[in-house]
Amino acid sequence: MTQHSYRIGIDIGGTFTDVVVARDDGLIETRKVPSTPDDYSRGIAQALKALVEEFQTTPDRITGIVHATTVATNAILEYKGARTGLLTTEGFRDVLEMRRLRIPVLYDLQYDKPKPLAARHLRLEARERLGPDGAVRIPLCEADVVEAAGRFREAKVEAVAISFLHAYANPEHEIAAEAILRRELGDNVYICRGSEILPEIREYERTSTVVVNAYIGPVVRNYASALTARLASIGVTCQVEMMHSGGGIMRLGSAVKRAASLVESGPAAGVIACARLVSGGEQPSVISFDMGGTTAKAALIEDGEPARTTEYEVGAGINLSSKLVKGGGYPIKMPFIDVSEIGAGGGSIVAIDRMNQVSVGPHSAGAYPGPVCYGLGGKQATLTDAFLTLGYINDVALAGGSFPLQADAGRSALHDQIAGPLGLDLRQTARGVLTLAVTTMTRAVKAVSTYRGRDPRHSTLVAFGGNGPVVATEVARALGIRRVIVPRAAGVFSALGLLRSDVEQEFVRPSRRRAGELDDGGLARLFAELTEDARRVLALEGYDLARAEFRHSADLRYVGQAYELTVPARHLALDELAELFHQEHERTYGHRSQKDQVHLVNARLTVRMPLLAPAQQFAVEAPMRRMDRPVCFDAAAASAPVAVIGRADLDGQPRRGPFVIEEYDCTCVVAPDQTVRLDEAGNIDIALEAA
Repeated sequence: MTQHSYRIGIDIGGTFTDVVVARDDGLIETRKVPSTPDDYSRGIAQALKALVEEFQTTPDRITGIVHATTVATNAILEYKGARTGLLTTEGFRDVLEMRRLRIPVLYDLQYDKPKPLAARHLRLEARERLGPDGAVRIPLCEADVVEAAGRFREAKVEAVAISFLHAYANPEHEIAAEAILRRELGDNVYICRGSEILPEIREYERTSTVVVNAYIGPVVRNYASALTARLASIGVTCQVEMMHSGGGIMRLGSAVKRAASLVESGPAAGVIACARLVSGGEQPSVISFDMGGTTAKAALIEDGEPARTTEYEVGAGINLSSKLVKGGGYPIKMPFIDVSEIGAGGGSIVAIDRMNQVSVGPHSAGAYPGPVCYGLGGKQATLTDAFLTLGYINDVALAGGSFPLQADAGRSALHDQIAGPLGLDLRQTARGVLTLAVTTMTRAVKAVSTYRGRDPRHSTLVAFGGNGPVVATEVARALGIRRVIVPRAAGVFSALGLLRSDVEQEFVRPSRRRAGELDDGGLARLFAELTEDARRVLALEGYDLARAEFRHSADLRYVGQAYELTVPARHLALDELAELFHQEHERTYGHRSQKDQVHLVNARLTVRMPLLAPAQQFAVEAPMRRMDRPVCFDAAAASAPVAVIGRADLDGQPRRGPFVIEEYDCTCVVAPDQTVRLDEAGNIDIALEAA
């Protein structure tokens, strides 16, 4: 019997852990297993062990694992990171408190800014000073660093961030301080420095980024150690790679070192899968819509490329992906796929507040205790219980029958907690809950479309995640979108995206020259040095650079401006860069300057190593027992029997709704005014009638 090898993508969600297995001949298999929040690595090991037994193979045939996790994000949102200290330049210990004097809400006299992740008594100073050109003005006082190490030891800190003024221009003081701290504190204390994590200007953003990195570093390190140990215990010793927030993958060791880059790694994987799906297709503008058990996420993809940003705030509650809404969280200045995320998922709790108003989310029942209908101890009604009441999802079991449901308990919770107190019919209540949730979710889509000057009506909505296809057409109708696509393996699409992602890392080097002081030769030398640095780092990580792609870009601004724009640097000519900057400035802000000098702030290099994989084909879906069921599409009308079919029951001919498409990993609901066909790639293509 032929022994195949396997590459596995694993995406941990709040409710389910999604697993996609790619065989060496291109065959794709998918699985969903309940997440294990007490120890996520345990659920991964259990799933892999079961797969090895099912495929009748051996653990050594697993040749690679690509993983996305919410561990880093959850540590910040739940304030469960490490006890963190900060060592900074004398006089700058309060930069985390002063922030940027921005708040995300206007006219709110009760607004409280987020508390710093490093408490003030753990923010210590060292006498030293560098100029913006990197010149030493005051040498580092090593005695101050030794004294700080003693105080950190007494306070039992678990992590230390180092951020000195202008260290981006000259890292020598930070490197020296790091060596002293490692000598004094030992290897158990996680230590990172700003000049390595973010060698760029802006003291607050650099300090915030390195403090976030330190705060979650021990959590990520412990998780990586636990995961490696659990995998080894079942005989899996292959390389583990992680999805970072910029949409590429990196080695597990690099992820531990740059822990802040793992924030939003899971959502990035879904957007990458969506971009691969539409790349080279007929959809110039696509909005990805990913809804799971906890959140709904949206991202804009234009001409096959997802929108990206280097500014992100974590811990701000709802991320509206807007430069106009800042100050509510902890800034991280790293490459991010620009994802808008909002607290509305299948596990979102439905409640009545003191004003007798119904709310859906942002609090979620998560994997445990989960929605009431899961039968795992959940007591509060959730959006999933409303889906079940409307007939949108199977009322017997999910995941192909492997996850049984308690339908009566879910309906009773929605009736007793919401419908009864409001004096409403249960069906009306469920439709109202759905309408509220859809209204919330449209905000996430608007954040990446309307708020950016893009009309969502001109876009195609690509829906995935465990619950995305359930509500996709409702969201599309609310926004005037006329076309929805549900891809193959939609319920585990983010895990599939992990296996379709390239190795990608970004490197940056600041320019120390003032405007007008740099010529084409100096620009070429700057990028050559940056490229050499990147080659050295990636070679040490074990990557083969023979097929690497190098893309240069530059951060530019007019002299006197506070912020810069990034433009591609294809030919390394200053005149060309300046003209590209003028064009981008006019496109972004509506005007350009003919007289102001253009200043190069940073040189950037993105190194991508494209994935080499055989053409993929999905395994034939195991037969599922499907039964027609009553579905309610209108609160004013009674539920009516609706056909429940599989994706394979569709063909190239358009089919008019209503019906429900039920699959192993997700459910797609098609309303009466919608027409569906299956395209050549096996995607469900839904056309909505104009209102």
